[in-house]
Amino acid sequence: MTNCLQLRAFFIGLLVLNVFGISIASVVSTGNFNNDFFVMWAPDHVNTSADGRERSLKLDQESGSGFASNQMFLFGRIDMKIKLVPGNSAGTVLAYYLASDQPNRDEIDFEFLGNVSGQPYIVQTNIYADGFDNREERIYLWFDPTKDFHTYSVLWNLHQIVFMVDSIPIRLYRNHADKGVGYPRWQPMSIKASLWNGDSWATRGGRDKIDWSKGPFIASFRDYKIDACVWKGNPRFCRADSSANWWNKPRFSTLTRDQKRWFKWVRKYHMVYDYCQDYQRFQNNLPKECSLPKY
Repeated sequence: MTNCLQLRAFFIGLLVLNVFGISIASVVSTGNFNNDFFVMWAPDHVNTSADGRERSLKLDQESGSGFASNQMFLFGRIDMKIKLVPGNSAGTVLAYYLASDQPNRDEIDFEFLGNVSGQPYIVQTNIYADGFDNREERIYLWFDPTKDFHTYSVLWNLHQIVFMVDSIPIRLYRNHADKGVGYPRWQPMSIKASLWNGDSWATRGGRDKIDWSKGPFIASFRDYKIDACVWKGNPRFCRADSSANWWNKPRFSTLTRDQKRWFKWVRKYHMVYDYCQDYQRFQNNLPKECSLPKY
């Protein structure tokens, strides 16, 4: 009887460990920048509110600045409310992205390209897979992103990557790895944000330089949410079919009908550049994913 009870306890223990191992994979963030992020460089250019709920980055002639998450993640959803640099921000680049920091790195990028006062802000998105990028898309935002905070999100799962602005999908990148197309699916990534001098290319191809007399340039962040699989050294937890990994469920394998409608609206009225339409750049040999379904 004792041996039977011990055996039963052993198997129950294994079950508990297995469930626990999966359940801890998903984390909902604390909302406190001091707890979830560290300053990558120029701490004197990073300002955090007393309660840790809001953080700003500063760029001046001395330095830019940036911060990154303490944890790394493999799949999930990231939301960040951001207020972009106001006024004449030409030449500045605010990057909000996920990166694996490996030689053959994976990366999922939002880049906000500064503008001359009165001109619409351009959002550039890009994806690195196994060290290769050249997948830029650009849109004009349909509002002034310097007046208030707006939510910029990434949904990253086994099926697709969706870039969203205020829950409106602006870009899709499907997992066509089975057809030989690169897709970020094995490397964990940290969440990063940085504000820096990109005036060699960012605004009108580098023709509009930073006017330092308009500085310092400041971008602000708050009300972020991280609901993602925390990297524990084994990708199977993040790829597991579990309630914790909700983002991998079939319902998130494509857009809903309403999301498709909004996505088409963005593409029709706000698209500035799509690498899949740049035949000259790729000498009429577009990347393979350009001929494959987006959803």
